[in-house]
Amino acid sequence: MKKVILFSLFLMFGLVASQTFPGLMGENYIYFKQISNILLFICLSFIMINVGREFEIEKTKWRSYSKDYLVAMATAAFPWIFVAIYFVFVLLPSQYWFDSEAWKENLLLSRFAAPTSAGILFTMLAAAGLKSTWVYKKVQVLAIFDDLDTILLMIPLQVMMVGLRWQLFVIVFIVSLLLIIGWKKLASYDMRQDWKAILFYAIVVFSITQSVYLGTKYLYGEEASIHIEVLLPAFILGMVMKHRHIDTPSEHRVTDLISYIFMFLVGLSMPAFFGVDFKEISEVVTITGSQPFMSWEVIAFHVIIVTILSNIGKLFPIFTYKERLLKERLAISIGMFTRGEVGAGIIFISIGYNLGGPALMISVLTLVLNLILTGFFVIWVRRLTKSAMEQNKLAGIED
Repeated sequence: MKKVILFSLFLMFGLVASQTFPGLMGENYIYFKQISNILLFICLSFIMINVGREFEIEKTKWRSYSKDYLVAMATAAFPWIFVAIYFVFVLLPSQYWFDSEAWKENLLLSRFAAPTSAGILFTMLAAAGLKSTWVYKKVQVLAIFDDLDTILLMIPLQVMMVGLRWQLFVIVFIVSLLLIIGWKKLASYDMRQDWKAILFYAIVVFSITQSVYLGTKYLYGEEASIHIEVLLPAFILGMVMKHRHIDTPSEHRVTDLISYIFMFLVGLSMPAFFGVDFKEISEVVTITGSQPFMSWEVIAFHVIIVTILSNIGKLFPIFTYKERLLKERLAISIGMFTRGEVGAGIIFISIGYNLGGPALMISVLTLVLNLILTGFFVIWVRRLTKSAMEQNKLAGIED
């Protein structure tokens, strides 16, 4: 629970810093921002390598995972679709309801609601004594597939933002190659996996993707540059590692610290909301970024509604796995409510496309609220699972 609270606090501290540091630092803030963005990408790469390391499936039984992947895909899709519809039809003026640009922007931004925080979820469910249960094992598979689906869908969403260019075919080729390598070489390489090694790999992944971007930018200009986000390369690198469980206090401390720094940097990456003339910039930024700021009371209302919508979308597993008790299916769904680093990464990527305005603030605060509620979600899952275990025991059914 302490970890979840710190996640929320660091994200909020970063958000406050994003509004105060520019004024305090003046012209030096530009250089500070460049350094903080580099650190953010390295932290994101570190986190995604660890998410990839958790991707453990039996390749010989890949067909048995097809249903789980479809369930995970739907569980990620419904919150995303619900939030996108809400952002367009509630937050935007009616003149943008059928505007393709508005839909593209909000489909990208609302993707933050899709991923489940696998790291937070696994840690808290294991601490609750549920590691040997069917609920834990099933939610572990679904959460990893959920994150994978989110990463893969980000690619066409980003393509929608930049349009159909020759660079797209290069990116599709690289993505396809990475996926083939990830599957063919799944858990094949016995590499060092302590925090120092993972951090080194994260720096290498960032350096390669940044070099591709800067090289193509130099050759073809900003508009024709090839920008590959660290999400997929880092995830694939984690996949091909033969997973080692390094369960030491120092590993946990450093891994948690990097996650806290990442959440702070995501908050710090937010654009300025105060003292901005939104009408003045409306012609040079995105539709979402040009919307006027709302009062905090109205934002709080939208945060609550978006939180409810995003979690209703996560209830899809209730309608599957009919051979299990309703309590178990509900426990899986509630377990999928947890959000964290991957969702924050989606928000950061959205900022790179100049998406902003009230929708961005609501997205960040929704993430914070969900983090605050995570402890309650886990307690709820524990009670449902324990009750289901007792019911199965009385019926003579093994978990």
